[in-house]
Amino acid sequence: MPTTRPRYAITETPEISRALEAARRKWPEDSDRPAKLILRLIHDSASRIDDQLEQDRARRLQAIRDAAGSFEYPEGYLEDLRKDWPE
Repeated sequence: MPTTRPRYAITETPEISRALEAARRKWPEDSDRPAKLILRLIHDSASRIDDQLEQDRARRLQAIRDAAGSFEYPEGYLEDLRKDWPE
């Protein structure tokens, strides 16, 4: 089918065969459609990656919140530090 979008060729390496076999077990209704299985694998993986990235972000933000205000600096620390900054 004609398209202006990029296309990708995937060679069925042992790793791809293993992934397709797992996909066939998860989605048996598409077991005879490897292209559909590959799309489902990509979608499933992208969703998991998105979820993991969001969890990582939430953990980092919580660590920042937990640390906020927990450091004490000596009197005049910021003023001394700023003396070395260019105007």
